[in-house]
Amino acid sequence: MKLKAVAAVVAPVFAVGLPFVWPKFIHVRSELLDTRPAAARSMVAAPDSAPGRPSTPAEIPQVEFTELHAGVEQGVLEADFRGNGRDWVRGHLTNMTKGQVTVQAEIGQMWEAGTNGVVLVRPAKFEIPAGKTADVVFETAATRSLNRTNEQSYRLTFGKVHRITEFITYVQGRQDLSASAIQTAVLALTENLPLSAVCKFPSISGELKSRFNTDAYRVETYDIVMALQALREAGVKDSSVVMTIDPQLKVEAMIDPLCRAVAMRYYDIAPDKEWDYWRKELLQGDASTRHYALYGIARFYPEIALEMHPKWARESRTTPVFRMAAVQALAETQRAEALPLLRELAAELGLKSELGRAAAGAAEYLESRLAEAAAKQPVVAFRTAPKLTQF
Repeated sequence: MKLKAVAAVVAPVFAVGLPFVWPKFIHVRSELLDTRPAAARSMVAAPDSAPGRPSTPAEIPQVEFTELHAGVEQGVLEADFRGNGRDWVRGHLTNMTKGQVTVQAEIGQMWEAGTNGVVLVRPAKFEIPAGKTADVVFETAATRSLNRTNEQSYRLTFGKVHRITEFITYVQGRQDLSASAIQTAVLALTENLPLSAVCKFPSISGELKSRFNTDAYRVETYDIVMALQALREAGVKDSSVVMTIDPQLKVEAMIDPLCRAVAMRYYDIAPDKEWDYWRKELLQGDASTRHYALYGIARFYPEIALEMHPKWARESRTTPVFRMAAVQALAETQRAEALPLLRELAAELGLKSELGRAAAGAAEYLESRLAEAAAKQPVVAFRTAPKLTQF
């Protein structure tokens, strides 16, 4: 009974006094959570401060070093960020202190703009004099393939993508990795996209069955293989990356002259075993890519192709796909000896047939390529070298 009586007396007092006490309580809690320098807080709280008046360098204490996000949160830096949703964020940063500040942006820092998310993949360190502004470009990678890639405003966030932490740490020792290779690897970790979503060559498995357009993330074959090699070296298992299981990637990479050396290293093909690879690919490879080997043989073993390909083209028991590949691949030898062979095949097969027309077209293509090569003047070093001083 006594407890109820006390409650009956205290409750009205508490109800009447709460509106006066609560704002002060909230103010104390806000002060505890405020991470800005004391001078910045006192400037805002001062009675003679005009509402909304921006801070000036004289009102912020000197800070010699700050991390990017902490500097912005604490009022040391005033910042505006714009990015393209993919490989860069441009920061417009103003030093609000009365002395020079060194700013460090660590890898893993994230920015967001709506549903867009990007992560810093290379660290940045720069200095801003007192009261001055610096424009800094940060190298980033998209963490979502649905990012809109138009330029827009971004904001710093405390978010982290732990799945990519080890990889972007590894990237710091690989200055040779292109932004495209890094981006491909990041999306392989965050979304595990199939090969058809990132390759530029036509995919025999069809386009990515998705309502999202990934054209902004299509890269050269070289960048794909470099990304996969980097992921492997960073400790990611090949079996966990879906694009590695597509049989088309290996043969596309081996056919591409710019990617061939990287592909041989990634697929562990020794130089003295390359012919064995092409022979096995042609005779026992995946049914969807076996004919690709005829192009590879023509490019890297033209002498063999000049003898072998006409036989494959003439053999009626060979499937049409292989016969067509043999005809077209003869032009890839880039040898003048292939011209009479192609013209002979066009005459034998007849221009009314698809193979005959393909042979005639391949002959025209090769002839134009040979003419272009002949028109190019060879560079002779000694003609452009500085004259030697005579003694």
